Amino acid sequence: MIVVVGAGPAGIAAAVRARQCGKPVTVLDDNPTPGGQIWRGGRGPAWLAKFSRSGAKLLSGTRVFGGDTSRRILRAETSTGAQEISYDALILATGARELFLPFPGWTLPGVTGAGGLQALVKSGLPVAGKRIVVAGSGPLLLAVAATMRKSGASVPLVAEQASSLALLRFAGGLSPAKLLQGSVLATTSFRPGSWVRRADGNGRLEKIELQDGKIIPCDYLAVAFGFVPNDELAICLACDRQETESIYHAGGHAGGPSGSGGVELSLVEGEIAGYSAAGRTDLAQKLFPKRAAALRFAGRLERTFALREELRILAETDTIVCRCEDVPFGRLQTADSWRAAKLHFRCGMGPCQGRICGPAVQILFNWRQESIRPPVFPARISSLISTDLISNRSDSSMEPFTK
Repeated sequence: MIVVVGAGPAGIAAAVRARQCGKPVTVLDDNPTPGGQIWRGGRGPAWLAKFSRSGAKLLSGTRVFGGDTSRRILRAETSTGAQEISYDALILATGARELFLPFPGWTLPGVTGAGGLQALVKSGLPVAGKRIVVAGSGPLLLAVAATMRKSGASVPLVAEQASSLALLRFAGGLSPAKLLQGSVLATTSFRPGSWVRRADGNGRLEKIELQDGKIIPCDYLAVAFGFVPNDELAICLACDRQETESIYHAGGHAGGPSGSGGVELSLVEGEIAGYSAAGRTDLAQKLFPKRAAALRFAGRLERTFALREELRILAETDTIVCRCEDVPFGRLQTADSWRAAKLHFRCGMGPCQGRICGPAVQILFNWRQESIRPPVFPARISSLISTDLISNRSDSSMEPFTK
């Protein structure tokens, strides 16, 4: 049995190719429908149709919180309880999440992730007549702005922190098709070399201030500075993103402001992982040139949208960095490592387990998470007991692992 964790583009492509090789495939995803954030709600291209015809089994609403590679099992939780899922080969296609950098007012209601607001609007959030500023870095900003306008909102500004020169250099190497795509999304409100210095409002967002002092009234601020990979499960399983012990990785090439390198990279990596897990390395190798081209494009994105130094000093002493535990920037300045920040201030110890503040402090202080312990998501005590996670933990690993 091949088990795929994640039903986004990479996971779907992996499942389709593995099934075409005649292997039984089960896909686990915590969303109600396949497609991930890219093809949310089942609205997507031909790959979704291929997936539905493939015969792969989809277990929706299933969140993997741990596993045991020596026994080749995953521990997962559903609405009805916990279960252990066995695999012969495992494909991790857990995708990426948005990168947030703290600035004064970023915790106000109305300040959201760019992709997060896009997902909410696609799911039915009414924004007609609302003023929405889109800010941060990366190609996602233009796509989000287009979605907001299509939904009836006004977008007075798209603030891209990358410089005009960097964007022009990047555009010079694009294919005509990609240039056309960018020109369709681009608008007169697009402003390169610009970023939000602070957000203000009385209990809710009312306006934002740019780095040059310009004030723009708005109802929502959709902001993100790229993406970081959801690699907690891989690290927890001691994989460290290496293909070992029948575990393969697809997509999630993030860690910088460009994101994952686009759907093209996710799909080809999913195909390669699917073929490899099914034992058809010959078919996987034929896709290596295509992956290499996608990786080169991802590298260009990384260089173009590299974060400027000014973004590292936006936070003020009282600016909250860890939202779960209300840890301000000034308090973190007294720590010398991620471990010290956790031990002394509980930074990263809340419900999100450092998924928001962890990447932020890596950029602000160059701290790195030294380890990730199960459960990688908050889980019910009954789930931990039923899967023997608590009893199997050694004394050396018995530091707190959930709030």
